[in-house]
Amino acid sequence: MITNSQIEEYYTKGAVLLNKAFNIKWLSVLAEGIEKNRKKPGPHACQYTPPENEGGFYDDYCNWNRFDEYRDFLFNSPAAEIAGRITKSRQIRIFHEHILIKEPKTSERTPWHHDQPYYCVDGDQVCSIWLPLDPVPRKSGLEFIAGSHAWGKMFMPKKFLTNKEYSYTEGSFDSLPDIEANRDQYEILSWDLEPGDCIVFHFKTLHGGPGNLSRRTRRRAFSSRWIGDDAVYAARPGETSPPFPELSSFRQGDPLDHPLFPVCWKR
Repeated sequence: MITNSQIEEYYTKGAVLLNKAFNIKWLSVLAEGIEKNRKKPGPHACQYTPPENEGGFYDDYCNWNRFDEYRDFLFNSPAAEIAGRITKSRQIRIFHEHILIKEPKTSERTPWHHDQPYYCVDGDQVCSIWLPLDPVPRKSGLEFIAGSHAWGKMFMPKKFLTNKEYSYTEGSFDSLPDIEANRDQYEILSWDLEPGDCIVFHFKTLHGGPGNLSRRTRRRAFSSRWIGDDAVYAARPGETSPPFPELSSFRQGDPLDHPLFPVCWKR
């Protein structure tokens, strides 16, 4: 289901759209899991919309071992194979899953960022699969800066709740440029998505997104994060997200061979 041209687009642009990659069965499985997750949030769940505002921007992650639906999707859907073939890996491990929900009339943006500085992972055979469960018009979906994964830069991670940089060691990473004020300087990728479509993007690809200004349609997305052959442990100059305290004994460059990250697919 993955063509050579799609793999080339991923490596060149840092993000690629895959149409009709998942059938309705998997969307239904995830929808059921998300509703269970909302009723039983995990320790990392966060509500970004103030109580006085309309809508609601909510996320939660690292719950795949709590919900059968998430586990079924990660181990049995096409997702792991898509990640393996896109990253040209011999085997692929799940790093973590992440649900991001924007209810109708949500004004809160997803700020511009890239994921790898948040993560305790170094390597290039890494990707996320962003799978919406609802139709997402271009005006409400994620946007990507084409080629930013190949800039050779790591930008300071920001907290979504405050938009302030993490308290990393000063000078460890660059501050993010003001992309929104200089949009004409970048090639910005975005797409209209129907249920079953997904976007695969590199951990270093800069991305962000508007609120969900629809008056009726939710924007539920299940993002699965995958690590391939060259992924190793990275010691960051501050807290990571997810925190993974179980890796306290790991050192820079250690293989990420741990029960937290089971192998989901082999070539």
